[in-house]
Amino acid sequence: MALDTETLTLLLDAVRRFVTDRLVPAEEALAHTGEIPPDIVAEMRELGLFGLSISPEYGGLGLTMEEEVRVVFELGQTSPAFRSLAGTNIGIGSQSIVLAGTDEQRSHYLPKLASGELIGSFALTEPDAGSDAMSLRTSAVRDGDHYVLNGTKRFITNAPVAGLFSVMARTAPERKASSISCFLVDAGTPGLTLGKPDKKMGQAGALTCDVVFDNCRVPATALLGGEEGTGFRTAMRVLDKGRLHISALCVGIAERLVRDAVKYATERKQFGQPIAEFQLVQAMIADSQAELYAARSMVLDAARKRDRGENTTLEAACCKLYATEMVGRVADRAVQIHGGAGYISEYAVERFYRDVRLFRIYEGTSQIQQLVIARETIKAYS
Repeated sequence: MALDTETLTLLLDAVRRFVTDRLVPAEEALAHTGEIPPDIVAEMRELGLFGLSISPEYGGLGLTMEEEVRVVFELGQTSPAFRSLAGTNIGIGSQSIVLAGTDEQRSHYLPKLASGELIGSFALTEPDAGSDAMSLRTSAVRDGDHYVLNGTKRFITNAPVAGLFSVMARTAPERKASSISCFLVDAGTPGLTLGKPDKKMGQAGALTCDVVFDNCRVPATALLGGEEGTGFRTAMRVLDKGRLHISALCVGIAERLVRDAVKYATERKQFGQPIAEFQLVQAMIADSQAELYAARSMVLDAARKRDRGENTTLEAACCKLYATEMVGRVADRAVQIHGGAGYISEYAVERFYRDVRLFRIYEGTSQIQQLVIARETIKAYS
């Protein structure tokens, strides 16, 4: 059920103040340390940011898709690492349980995910299975009332701090969707080990690492929904929602970049006047604002369709493709407007330029989105 207008306004105002007063001032320190201060994490929990998409029945806010993307527009105004910590609980770390979990699995995990007590992680990607998720090799073999997991997952978001892993594993040898199942594996389970945190181009503080399963035994009750063969289909449904979430994040970051670029352009003077008065600089600002507006409109439209119960696979892929490519172009223009200063780390645009590059890769590359869009469009018009 959607929030009433007053409640939603209060929530958005609270998130906006939190971003402005607490997160933006902490950006530079986060970039150097790669760690989110515990007091900020505690405030994120108090605001309910870990449970945006989880039903109030389990302690979450139970936002609609439109409400969620509006909150994410605000969270995008700062370093994406802050949002990333809560992002898996909002999306891929919890939604498989929301969509397909048993009553017991939901009642056990969702309250902890909603409160932020537990950080969720979604383990799908492998060294040889990225865009081609169907080729994953991690296996889960039934052994009495347990399953034994073996395999390696790669680039797993929040794995270094996760308390719960949603693990995609093959329960049958055939290369088809019904051969892949999902398992809920608690951190600390014998046989589960973590690699070193990855050193990345950007998004310092958004932690990723390998997750290795070596004869990792989990009870049969860890099988999501208690049924084999539903993992891949659940993962694809989760990714549809996640793509809208990431698209909204890109919109928020683009808004921050445009604002920073305009501020710099109005203060920086060359040839005796602010560079904002030069038409070629104005053209970069105009193109960025127009693309930002288009992406924002797309995301809101797709979110509303999802809230009406419509299939939004096509719209989510369109949003993910356009918004992630858009924010890359906006970041590039923001650096260009800053000139030499845009290449210096003391300016936020330098950091954002590196941060946004990842959005065109994870949760489905731009090329995968193109394939999805083409497939869905051909289907619609055939």
